[in-house]
Amino acid sequence: MTQTVAYKILTGEQLSRLLAEGTFAGAPVDLADGYIHMSTADQAQGTLDKHFAGQDDLHVAAVDLAAMGSAVKWEVSRGGALFPHIYAHLPLSAVIVHGPVVRDADGALQLPR
Repeated sequence: MTQTVAYKILTGEQLSRLLAEGTFAGAPVDLADGYIHMSTADQAQGTLDKHFAGQDDLHVAAVDLAAMGSAVKWEVSRGGALFPHIYAHLPLSAVIVHGPVVRDADGALQLPR
């Protein structure tokens, strides 16, 4: 894949842990699956709506995939689409920007810049 940035949706607690510890081992689903689930910009809305519906205090971290090197694998997931998965802990140094989940007037996710 040619995309160089992927997104991780985090709870407030998970973001706090990443910021305090400088690394993130993953959410419970990530730990169970053995990799950190990520989404492209086009996939982030669907991930948010499907897996985080009704939750508050959510944040989005933009991750530099090049900084993760060979730990990034593109694998078939939801709907047969390729999703980026990180087979390593996510270091804070690979996070380009993060911010709270913000939706526009139409409910579309606004990614942090």
